[in-house]
Amino acid sequence: ARRRGEGNGACLQVGGLVVRLPSRTGFGYQTGYEENSCLVSFLDADGMLLFEEQDSGGALHRKARQFRPHLGGDLAVRASFAAALDEKLFGMGQYQQDVLDIKGCTFELAHRNSQVSIPFVVSSRGYGMLWHNPALGQASFATNVTQWTAEATRQLDYWVTAGATPRDIVGAYADATGHAPAIPEYGLGYWQCKLRYWNQEQLLDVAREHVARGLPMDVIVADFFHWARMGDFRFEDEFWPDPAAMVAELRELGIELMVSVWPQISLASENYAELKKRNLLVRAERGIDVQMSFEGPSAFIDVTSPDARRFLWQKLSANYGAHGIRLFWLDEAEPEYGVYDYDNYRYALGSGQQVGAVYPQQFVRAVHDGLTADGEPSLSLVRAAWSGSQRYGALVWSGDIASTWSALRQQITAGIHIGLSGIPWFTTDIRGFGGGDVDDPAFVEVLIRWFQFGTFSPVMRMHGDRQPSEPVVALDGTRRMPSGAPNEVWTYGDEAYEIMGAHILLRESLRDYLREVMTDASATGLPAMRAVFLEFPDDAQAWDAPHQYLLGPDLLVAPVVSSGVRERTLYLPAGTTWIHSATGGSFSGGQTVTVAAPLGSIPV
Repeated sequence: ARRRGEGNGACLQVGGLVVRLPSRTGFGYQTGYEENSCLVSFLDADGMLLFEEQDSGGALHRKARQFRPHLGGDLAVRASFAAALDEKLFGMGQYQQDVLDIKGCTFELAHRNSQVSIPFVVSSRGYGMLWHNPALGQASFATNVTQWTAEATRQLDYWVTAGATPRDIVGAYADATGHAPAIPEYGLGYWQCKLRYWNQEQLLDVAREHVARGLPMDVIVADFFHWARMGDFRFEDEFWPDPAAMVAELRELGIELMVSVWPQISLASENYAELKKRNLLVRAERGIDVQMSFEGPSAFIDVTSPDARRFLWQKLSANYGAHGIRLFWLDEAEPEYGVYDYDNYRYALGSGQQVGAVYPQQFVRAVHDGLTADGEPSLSLVRAAWSGSQRYGALVWSGDIASTWSALRQQITAGIHIGLSGIPWFTTDIRGFGGGDVDDPAFVEVLIRWFQFGTFSPVMRMHGDRQPSEPVVALDGTRRMPSGAPNEVWTYGDEAYEIMGAHILLRESLRDYLREVMTDASATGLPAMRAVFLEFPDDAQAWDAPHQYLLGPDLLVAPVVSSGVRERTLYLPAGTTWIHSATGGSFSGGQTVTVAAPLGSIPV
């Protein structure tokens, strides 16, 4: 960095970014004394203005930086910047909305089930900005002003980079916040899951059937409540009598077992008393200290505490790792409070208002640190993330979304934005999580189209809570969590099976290409699922192409996102020739085309 004086002010230059800090002094007629000000502006190396703080507005007496004190020492902070009318904005994590250019949007800076708040934004004007603050707050990209707020914090802290292309911006952000590790080979193929395989033999039967049918599978998942009580972090013996034998048989079939891990600790768990006594649980500031009541009252383990992270890994290692399990599904990672009263919870790092957004980053860190210490690759499926989560092997999925066409459209947009927010690995529940009757033809059509989207997602994973559900009862007559209807590709009829089976094989044929894409993602910070403008920044239409994306540099994917549709209109970026994978037809770039999209194929 270079600093030089500039009359009454200063100028900083770091790489391709120039920051001007002019100092001004003037008499305040309303206050009756001399007033000092400094409005910060950001320019590229050629002197072009990228963005700047909002000015006073003359008689309006606005403040670009506002600090309001809280009793106890924290501040409520608001930072305001002048808004550029010609600007397009992208990123901010994952929100359930079908909006590509987020200029004009307002975002809650907080995690919820299916909402991932990563406050990094990429601008078409050639800069990226990280609101480097895990506090609860809000970001608003209005036509007249851009504002960032934190409800409770110690300082104003944000990070800016400039770049000639979006690739440069995303790469610099990855250099600053961390690169994803190399993805394990089992991250490239097909993953099978449902809510929920409720016993060992049921799960093994599905794996055996897949192999018998000649359908590749890399991962199968033992979902939640394979335990007796939340927070025990182990299999319930009655339903999972020999986990080591299960893992060994799966390995012989070429399949890894992933197990669900929830951060909730039931008040009835064998671990609750120790965690409570050692102050390793999130604490309520007031009222009864119960933070979630799904399947019984519970509190969350406080993963912002190093001791709590070590405790968690010790349990996972002893109760799962000892059986050969090395893949973990970190659910409820927001964390999902029964009521999102964020200000009522306190962590080791501070109040929920002040540091709440960092929780999922520290959750995945607990597993990453344990895996890497044991010499294992780091990959964890996790339901939320914050800036830097990628360096801990976070594979983010989009949460408990609906099983609808509109939800499918939203996942395409969500995948693009979270990729631009520094998370290169993204996946969804194929066909959405909630709802859906396996015998409903309308449901099956969405499933097929979603399965095609999943084939060309960074990670391909089947999951969902299908109906009708199956009750589960222990030998002593006590109730256990129900199991959803079957969710395997052969359970949806012959036509659906033929299409989905072919797409599993298609995914397998992409393995070498996907390995190159993932290697590139780790090295450069580029996401596997890419906004079209990341590869074609000079094509203005590439910044406005809805419901299409690039998987790596070479595959342009345009999922079908509406009922009954059998053709798809998409934009082909300029500067290259495009080959339709289904027909071999050749198209010049720089045009919009309409191609056939029968139920059995996706335009690629």
